Amino acid sequence: MTIRVHKLAKELGITSKDLIVRLKKLGAKVKGHMSVLDEETAEIVRHEIGASPKKKEVKPESKVARFEKKPPAPKKALEADLPLTTKQLATKLNAKPNDLIKILMKKGIFATLNQNLADEVVFEIAGEYGYEIKKPPTLEEELLEEHKETGHREEKLGSVIRTPIVTLMGHVDHGKTSLLDYIRKTKITAKEKGGITQHIGAYEVEIGQKGRVTFLDTPGHQAFTAMRARGANATDIVVLVVAADDGIMPQTVEAIDHAKAADVPIVVAINKCDLPNISLDKIKRQLSERGLMSEEWGGKTITMAVSAKTGEGIDRLLEMLLLEAELLELKSNPELRARGVVVEGKLSTGGGPVATVLVKNGTLKVGDVILSGFHYGRVKAMINDKGKRLAEAPPSTPVEILGLSGVPEAGDEFFVVRDEKKARTLSLLKREEQRMGKLRGMQRMSLEELYKHIKDGTIKEIKVIIKGDVQGSIEALKKSLDELSTKEVKLSVTHMGVGNINESDVMLALVSGAIVIGFHVKVEPKAEEISRKEKVEIKLYNVIYEAVADIKAALEGLLEPIIKEIFLGRARVRQVFRVSKVGTVAGCSVAKGLITRSGMVKLIRNKEVLFKGKIRSLKHVKDDIKEAREGLECGIALEGHKDIKAGDIIESFREEKITRRLEG
Repeated sequence: MTIRVHKLAKELGITSKDLIVRLKKLGAKVKGHMSVLDEETAEIVRHEIGASPKKKEVKPESKVARFEKKPPAPKKALEADLPLTTKQLATKLNAKPNDLIKILMKKGIFATLNQNLADEVVFEIAGEYGYEIKKPPTLEEELLEEHKETGHREEKLGSVIRTPIVTLMGHVDHGKTSLLDYIRKTKITAKEKGGITQHIGAYEVEIGQKGRVTFLDTPGHQAFTAMRARGANATDIVVLVVAADDGIMPQTVEAIDHAKAADVPIVVAINKCDLPNISLDKIKRQLSERGLMSEEWGGKTITMAVSAKTGEGIDRLLEMLLLEAELLELKSNPELRARGVVVEGKLSTGGGPVATVLVKNGTLKVGDVILSGFHYGRVKAMINDKGKRLAEAPPSTPVEILGLSGVPEAGDEFFVVRDEKKARTLSLLKREEQRMGKLRGMQRMSLEELYKHIKDGTIKEIKVIIKGDVQGSIEALKKSLDELSTKEVKLSVTHMGVGNINESDVMLALVSGAIVIGFHVKVEPKAEEISRKEKVEIKLYNVIYEAVADIKAALEGLLEPIIKEIFLGRARVRQVFRVSKVGTVAGCSVAKGLITRSGMVKLIRNKEVLFKGKIRSLKHVKDDIKEAREGLECGIALEGHKDIKAGDIIESFREEKITRRLEG
């Protein structure tokens, strides 16, 4: 900031001459009343004279200015399901449709009364009218809110300590099921094929007077990695079973990673400690390399030796699990509506869809309406792991339930809702949404793109949908197309039928990734619209031969051509020379045909091809020649090869590419 001398003098109420005198005394360089002073110098002068900076006169604000500076009035909330038509938006805003159309036209949007408006346009216009559009809660949000209503009573009702959920994980055949078998005093392993657990099992175990533990027994085989991951995500504590004679194995590492990803404490049980010549320190060292330092070595991981055969160390393992559960302070409220996770689902021949669920909080009762993923249902029956029917299942209880509309996915969450009608509606909506999502996500490709994938080796099968005017034509076309299949490319007919290509045909092609072929038929308008939008390939033909030839020619163009060698001539090496700047030169006599300078050659010794490539130079005496015919002597130098001996054979040939044809 700067100020001129005469303005500062006026501000201080003195003459410019007096101010100049004072400034010169302060050492300021000024020449006259128009001299410019910096803000620092002006402040020093003000301080010396004892005057404060002059305040600017504040003029009264106009009504318009005062109105503009007021904070904007809060917008009124307006619930509306989007998208909205122009007429619907006008009704919501209590505005005339014609006025709304005029506003849209000013924005460059020309819309009719029944035309849907973009969401951002609706938000903008509603804001101009003083409204804020809010989407009403979805049906799923309503049901979740209803489910959580009783959650506010949790503090009044209080929480109770719940049973810990423990998962046994580890490598195949390390004794997980045998360990649980000993604990439960049953023969689980005997029921499994080959002694390997094939499915996730949930079992509740009483530990004398000390309490209960719910065990999840996950498969250890490598093929069930995903199931093992679901077991980790539904648990409070993981028992990592490691065989003392095997140590850390691939599935053991996977189990550790899944447990760490689930952020649950790990207790290590070193099984088969009754075997001779085992080293527990070796196992502990391997565990420490994976970030599981034993307590005996100064770490935090509980590690103990057990034997599923003799029972050694199992009592201490159970005590440590209960102790770990106490430290975790696992609590739940039995008075709440049940909520939990699906451990496994299956389709029973007699009972329909059956789901093994684990109640995490609340109490599940017979007659409750539950929602899980895309399925809902009223609980008709509950059976525990011992085959006993239950009327209710408190927290941490595993049960099999009957009554769902379908088989839920393992790992899905379930919760109890009040309104069965809403649950059914939401289930149908989510299924439809999933179906449409799959259709949108399905990769559609034209014949050209499909051929490219086949050439790259990513697709080995072309799927075709055939529609024709009569059944006989369809059968003939199908038979002709079937004959195009080879070992490299398989052509299969997904569907065939009589009639025009309709919407159903296009949708089927969309889902299966097939190409629609029409013979003497037309494409219905709706089907054409969907095919254009979703980029589904439709080919129309009037002659069977044209359809077959079209696909056959395209497939043949993708087949790698056959490289055929055409024999040109043969020469025998009589003597070998070493020539400076040239290298090894073979003195030859042409026995048959001719040797060409531009052709390819093979060097053969004892019927074995030692070299296959080009000729570096071809000479007769000292002259370069283009070819050497039968009976002529010549000197041949091979490109990049020096190992030539007298008696070798040099054959000249040319390569010819032959287009492959489909078999048959």
